[in-house]
Amino acid sequence: MPRPGRTIRVERVADLPEAPLPARATLGSACFDLAAAETTELTRARVTLVRTGLRLRAPPGTFLEVRPRSGLSSRGVLMVNAPGTIDRDFAGEVRVPMTYLFDGAYEIRAGDRIGQVRLVEDRPAEFRRGRVRAVASRSGGFGSTGR
Repeated sequence: MPRPGRTIRVERVADLPEAPLPARATLGSACFDLAAAETTELTRARVTLVRTGLRLRAPPGTFLEVRPRSGLSSRGVLMVNAPGTIDRDFAGEVRVPMTYLFDGAYEIRAGDRIGQVRLVEDRPAEFRRGRVRAVASRSGGFGSTGR
């Protein structure tokens, strides 16, 4: 049973009334699977916004992240903006930007799981000017750990 205040509001968009609702595949799943609402084709070097047919609203004090699915990534299907953030005040349909790495095309069918949705706590913070001291000798930028 969800904790009080942890209800994610879902609305199907009018032109896709049968869009699948996000669901956990198992009790141990960290995220809710997000499915495509219609069939579309992904091609190399082109970003396609795959429709979910859903509007999502996180509860107060939280926001939603859309993450890629490893099973798709292993087949060359990538979520371009990963993770994607669904701000609490976003009221539009969730669309997942995807592309295909290989020649040819990859078909996403209605009902295919295309991403995962995660509820994230939004902890307010602020930026202040001040001296930033290194905790270790890591200031070289990308790859600064030597890996």
